[in-house]
Amino acid sequence: MPEGPELHLASRFVNEACGGLVFGGCVEKSPISRNPEVPFESSAYRISASARGKELRLTLSPLPGAQPPQEPLALVFRFGMSGSFQLVPRDMLPPHAHLRFYTAPPGPRLALCFVDIRRFGHWDLGGEWQPGRGPCVLLEYEQFRENVLQNLADKAFDRPICEALLDQRFFNGIGNYLRAEILYRLIPEFSSFHFRGILDLWHPKGESPTRRNPRDCSRVLRTERRTLHPQARPLLGHEGHGEASLSKLQPSSPRGLASNRTQKPLQSLKSEEEGATSTLRHHRPQR
Repeated sequence: MPEGPELHLASRFVNEACGGLVFGGCVEKSPISRNPEVPFESSAYRISASARGKELRLTLSPLPGAQPPQEPLALVFRFGMSGSFQLVPRDMLPPHAHLRFYTAPPGPRLALCFVDIRRFGHWDLGGEWQPGRGPCVLLEYEQFRENVLQNLADKAFDRPICEALLDQRFFNGIGNYLRAEILYRLIPEFSSFHFRGILDLWHPKGESPTRRNPRDCSRVLRTERRTLHPQARPLLGHEGHGEASLSKLQPSSPRGLASNRTQKPLQSLKSEEEGATSTLRHHRPQR
């Protein structure tokens, strides 16, 4: 599913591929699309794009002297699960090209197409960013960081970090795959910091909300337990990290690893594994 980086790359593609092209005529919509018609027609106009989080703004700007006289028109796209832009020859339109912008003669006969196989993508007229979305993580980092720091008391941060990261009021452009990548890189840090440590690092002047409000402490500890589940098993190839995290949680967590009745202690399993390795080494046939 396209997220912030994909929308940013799509805007760069449109600007680089269409920067020297002149478009003309009507904007053509697929008859099966449920999105609104685009009431724009000009004999000569240019197309530019910008992105913010999970949205892309396409601006159609008529050239001087173009007919009929038109004001610039902006559309805001959300790509859904499969949206993208493609620049193709006019007579080779791809399937599922739901919105098409054609170049004007005498240049090459091309079409810029919004392609969306699953048809969850959407566009709106007017060019306004969707209200309620926070600053862009990629292009507005300082505003993004300030927005998070000023709202740490919001109930969104009562939830596990894996849920908080999907709140577009604070993490505009972050979706499932980026959340997974971010948390994968943070897992070793959670074994020592947990979410409380991250809030301490984020808060200005080192002043933690847990020091200001005792209720926040239990809130953050709840987040820790739900984020790094004490019964989670390490993935294949990451056993070292998993054992370290689980061994730290085992003494203090009533849930911890499975009880002795159902699972042997971790130290016992390691001893058995070392014994098996030693046995194999002794019985290895001589060449």
